[in-house]
Amino acid sequence: MIGYILRRILAVIPVMLLVAVFVFALLRLTPGDPAAIIAGDMATPAQLERIREAMGLNQPLHVQFVTWVGQLLRGDLGTSLISNTPVTSMIGARIGPTLSIAVLTILMSVALAVPMGVIAAWKHRSGADYTVMAFSVLGFSVPVFVIGYVFILIFSLKLGWFPVQGFTPISRGIGPFLYNAFLPALTLTTIYVALIARMTRANMLEVLGEDYIRTARAKGAPERTVLFRHALKNAAVPILTVIGTGFALLIGGVVVTETVFNIPGIGRLTVDAILARDYPVIQAMILLTSFLYVLVNLVIDLSYTFFDPRIRY
Repeated sequence: MIGYILRRILAVIPVMLLVAVFVFALLRLTPGDPAAIIAGDMATPAQLERIREAMGLNQPLHVQFVTWVGQLLRGDLGTSLISNTPVTSMIGARIGPTLSIAVLTILMSVALAVPMGVIAAWKHRSGADYTVMAFSVLGFSVPVFVIGYVFILIFSLKLGWFPVQGFTPISRGIGPFLYNAFLPALTLTTIYVALIARMTRANMLEVLGEDYIRTARAKGAPERTVLFRHALKNAAVPILTVIGTGFALLIGGVVVTETVFNIPGIGRLTVDAILARDYPVIQAMILLTSFLYVLVNLVIDLSYTFFDPRIRY
């Protein structure tokens, strides 16, 4: 097991190196002058020269890359060309809302979707199964912004239970945080419940047809034990993969939901940077998102050791 863990951890290094090369080449190797791309068509030669000097664009490419990687290893993601603010500070100010809503969404999704998927598989081709599948199709089909606006209309404008938009940090209390974060989290939960419930149902159906499940039932094991101790445990690996990938996607920023509910998160920061051609911020967001995906997949791979005895031993 230790060898497997070490191999998985070491495999992260070349992946992140390739991502770093891609992000570096994204600006430096695009057609035209990178300084002109950043500054726009109305920039003067003096402004272009200042940008080249500030970003080290006058140096050879290999020197630029080594310098840039060294800055990354020190935690220096550069400085915004628009606000002249360190990119690390900008991400730090925006990661809180995105992370807290992502955690709340995943907790709500797993709490609802896994039991729904288990029941749908257990009661295959019954009313419960058809209801779960219909909800899954609906959750996949309806755009997230439509779900968000419908929830705002019902829960905010009609019932007045939650605010239309805004965000309160969890540091100000769990009550105010949930009051503002519940509706956007519920909007995202609708989609992720559909995905996780469908994946849970499909894998549970496959596992429930195995011989050891029939053996457990023949020995008189309670149905709850058969479903959750034997079947769900062996069906958990693909479900964990979907949950982990969804969590990484949420942390990377859900642009539409953050826009609908006016949440100052990572997604809106990325959109603002793209519209303003703030390349240091764009590069940092690509690196951050890639690192999150790699990290989540690493955690998922390591979690396999708890479910697959061939890896554990």
